[in-house]
This record gives sequence, C-alpha cells and structure tokens, in this order.
Amino acid sequence: MTAIHIPLQPTWNCCGCGEPWPCESARRRLLAAYADAPVSLRVVMGLRLVDAAENLHDVSGEALYERFVGWARLN
Repeated sequence: MTAIHIPLQPTWNCCGCGEPWPCESARRRLLAAYADAPVSLRVVMGLRLVDAAENLHDVSGEALYERFVGWARLN
C-alpha cells in the first residue's frame, strides 16, 4: 500500500512518513498538481501556514514560512 502524505494535526507531521509536513513526497505531489498554477500553490500553502501557526506556537514565523511557502518559489 502506498503511503498517503497528508498532514496530521495538531503536530503537522506527515501521516505517511512522519516527517514535518509538507514532506518531500508531498512537495513533489503538490508541485506536479500545481505545475500550471504556481501562484495558486503559494496561496494554498500560505493558508496551510496560517492553519499550522495555530498549533505550532513554538515554531518561529520564519521557520513556518520556509516550511510551508518558501520551498514553492516562483521561477
């Protein structure tokens, strides 16, 4: 069975691999899904950042940005 790489709240770790979400597998899947809409990917991930910030009080805003949005840079 293939692992499903989705976030488990309130930890925001990946259900499939246990790594901080979005894990590498989730990032690859998201980049493929939004290949024609990179701005939309950043908007969606920005919304996930806001959701995660409600649970991850001990993580800095800069770290949350890099984790959720920074990797999805526009080319």
